[in-house]
Amino acid sequence: MTRHQKRLSVPKSWPVERKTAAYTVKADAGPHGESGVPLLIVLRDVLGYANSRKETRYALEQDNVLVNGQPASDEERPIGMFDILEFTERDEHYRVFPDEGGRLALTAIDADSAGSRLGKVVGKTQEAGGHTQLTLHDGATLRSGDDQISPNDSVVVSNDDKSIVAHFPYEEGALVTAVRGTHAGEIGRIDQIQVTPGSSKNNVLIEGDDGRFETVEDYVVVIDENFTDDEGEAEPDVTATDEDEADAGTDDEPESDDAEEVSDDE
Repeated sequence: MTRHQKRLSVPKSWPVERKTAAYTVKADAGPHGESGVPLLIVLRDVLGYANSRKETRYALEQDNVLVNGQPASDEERPIGMFDILEFTERDEHYRVFPDEGGRLALTAIDADSAGSRLGKVVGKTQEAGGHTQLTLHDGATLRSGDDQISPNDSVVVSNDDKSIVAHFPYEEGALVTAVRGTHAGEIGRIDQIQVTPGSSKNNVLIEGDDGRFETVEDYVVVIDENFTDDEGEAEPDVTATDEDEADAGTDDEPESDDAEEVSDDE
């Protein structure tokens, strides 16, 4: 498996420009699977808080960058949907939220909102002793004593003790956002859940501000009312720009096809 990641082949959710350079950093193993964006890209290319991999590593060594309440130490750690980023020295807090087109963007939030994160339940199993194990969209697993939580529901998880502090059922009338597909980034309420017989995915009809749209069940996530409040009060979403990428995007390119390391900022 190659150690290098070409920009043209990165997932659509990555907030990077494809044609400003040949290569970018490759995400390490971790949460969110292949769609996770390396922390280096967020700090350097999106926020502009570092100019190189070396500067990013130095910043992480100070334990001032928190991901879901925990200090981040690996610049290649994947960052994905609904993660919480905190910069303690700057007193800044961000939620990773899907933007139009499915690209991940950062939405500024307050300190209280940064104390917990949203997770979509994608799996549910019974454990010995009567406990229920929930699997979230990012691969995290939780124990729960609430039998009412089902797949496709959403839960709010405390960053301190990983306990579930809120539960939002997936049902008609629920507030949802589309995270993939043509309508990624749009928010509305479920008008109808169309159960499809057989192995095909269920469809969901959603009533949004700009009219009704339809998408598949896997592409929607139930969200809290506070999500829309946060976005209305906070600063605009932060995404990478062409100018940012042109300035910062070339230092991950290897010198040759068989290069051992990404040379410029190691």
